[in-house]
Amino acid sequence: MNNQKIGFIGAGNMARSLIGGLLASGVESKNLFATDANDEIRSALSHDFSIQTFADNQSLVDECDVIVFAVKPQVLKTVATSITAKESALYITIAAGIPSDSLNRWLGSHKAVVRSMPNTPSLVLSGASGLFANSDVSNKQKEIAESILRAVGVTVWVDDEAQLDAVTALSGSGPAYFFMVMEAMEKAGIELGLPAETARLLAIQTGFGSTKLALEIDDSPEQLRNKVTSPGGTTEQAIKTLEQQGLIETFSKAMKAAHDRAEELAEELGK
Repeated sequence: MNNQKIGFIGAGNMARSLIGGLLASGVESKNLFATDANDEIRSALSHDFSIQTFADNQSLVDECDVIVFAVKPQVLKTVATSITAKESALYITIAAGIPSDSLNRWLGSHKAVVRSMPNTPSLVLSGASGLFANSDVSNKQKEIAESILRAVGVTVWVDDEAQLDAVTALSGSGPAYFFMVMEAMEKAGIELGLPAETARLLAIQTGFGSTKLALEIDDSPEQLRNKVTSPGGTTEQAIKTLEQQGLIETFSKAMKAAHDRAEELAEELGK
């Protein structure tokens, strides 16, 4: 991938995180490019990362081997149909909800398209991304796409594009679920008498430590939970209450709602 010229159309937070991750992984700045309509954003990119920027998208497309669409889903069609796509290039989209067939059609058909679903922890190089490749993507191009997204976290491939809706419901929307749990724990801690700053720090650090433990130990989350839950102890009482209040069923319903909305967005935005 070191010799590939990689361009980002759109230079928001996710593009900046990917650029930073690629540089940290050893990609040379001379091989990274970006466009953005905002002069200040382009200047900041040039200053922060020493990469070349363009004011227009076509100049970037003409220069690059890999084009990453890092724009809002609502404008992806306008952006894609405004460029003359190169046959040999790899096109990666991180725009949520847009099917690969739609992007392929907008680019002129028979293009190598990888659709990805990263999440916001990618901003701190701790993301989780699901990827799907259409039939025009070569094995080498799959490796390139994986290397780009892996620069900001872990990656998983799905063989069925419809599974990306499940990825969206789980890891795409998932950070908000964890933030909500932290928020609830913080609030409960305050109600139990802790100072607000203390409750927040303990809630956030507990979330971080638990996640780190789950990543670094082979035990499943269920096994880890059981190890923390001593019979007759305080944790057992809390877990029983959560189960009685229907926590598992609530999560199932919530993720189904997110999944269904992802399907709806694909219909709305992919036309």
